[in-house]
Amino acid sequence: MNRPLVCVTLSGRTADEMTRDAVVAKTSGADVVEARLDLLWTTEHRVEDKSSSNEERNGDSARIEVEIEQLDMDVVDLDSALSTIVEAIDLPLVMTCRSKRQGGYYPGSEEQRIEALRAAIKCGPRWIDLESDIVKSVRDDLLDLTGDDTGVIASIHSIDGTPPASMITQEIEDNQDLGDIIKACYVTTNRTEGLRIFEAAWDLKDSRINTALMGLGPGGDWARIHAPLLGQFMVYTTTESGWHLAQQGRINASDLQAAWSLLEYA
Repeated sequence: MNRPLVCVTLSGRTADEMTRDAVVAKTSGADVVEARLDLLWTTEHRVEDKSSSNEERNGDSARIEVEIEQLDMDVVDLDSALSTIVEAIDLPLVMTCRSKRQGGYYPGSEEQRIEALRAAIKCGPRWIDLESDIVKSVRDDLLDLTGDDTGVIASIHSIDGTPPASMITQEIEDNQDLGDIIKACYVTTNRTEGLRIFEAAWDLKDSRINTALMGLGPGGDWARIHAPLLGQFMVYTTTESGWHLAQQGRINASDLQAAWSLLEYA
């Protein structure tokens, strides 16, 4: 079975923080890194989870929650940030600027976000992430800017839950002409919903569609862990570690590849 590309979504909320994490990602075996440009307009505060027990709070297992604060548009110099990211990172880049409607943090209007995507495309990344619901005429205009060296990831991010497996499969098939890779991510509230994503990936494994299917929530990491078996093209990971990743459906890049080795996938 083929080994999927391992893409690390860079941690950090400044260009400098992202470039530092790219070094960690490379040592973790990443093939590709994703720069989430919308995160440039955020800051985070780590606070102790007050629901933790006294024993947890006093020990090494104390749980830390992350609170995200949204920044104003004028705080970020996007051109400068793009320059830093492109010049400092030597791995293939996915550039993404996620809208709030699909769970992102970009604070401006849709017109401003499209301009941010234009600027990202002009930097010549290996892939540009364009949501499947971008207005067709606007999307076509963005596609015209991509050269032969920039592929397109057509992404679907549902924050309204996980549909049945058959609907996920149909959604992927309906959008297959929108990009070189079809990425779909669904919020899961339980492991049954995580299994729906796994089933959809299984149904698509013999298709000619390059997929990256995953969940955010319980069971959301199953499609990532078993991506080689499911014939997925790319798997999104992180350099973060901790108790929270499994509940969020995410997985550390090094842990993922250790799991693949254990399962004899790669």
